[in-house]
Amino acid sequence: MAEEASPIDHTPISPVRAGVLRRNSLEKHLQHRPEAQDLKNRHILLDTTAAPALQSKALELERQRATDNLKKGLSQRPERDELVERNILPDSNAAPALQGHQRELERHMRANSLEKGLQGRPKPEDLVKQGILEEDEIPVKDA
Repeated sequence: MAEEASPIDHTPISPVRAGVLRRNSLEKHLQHRPEAQDLKNRHILLDTTAAPALQSKALELERQRATDNLKKGLSQRPERDELVERNILPDSNAAPALQGHQRELERHMRANSLEKGLQGRPKPEDLVKQGILEEDEIPVKDA
């Protein structure tokens, strides 16, 4: 019987050849490796001169300092009533999405109220008859 050719290659990989391939691959990757400053800018490496053993403690202290500053700022923040009084926040309990519509409605209501008040005011001639205006104080209408 003749031996059949096996489709699987059972020849061992030479350790020398595999080592060369790995070394070439490693050198290729090292050539395209990002610079340390780029890694620091992307917050992958810590931008510090502290020893590696101290870097985690330094990071923890920095976070604690930020937390303390935030708590201090929040404790000094003015109350809502004060912000409303200083016209920083609107005096409204409506949802923020509705506050613009609420202001527009209030503006239209004021305009309607003024228009109604102007329509009901007395004529200048009536004010002269009542002694409120002098004859020379009557405004001249443009023709």
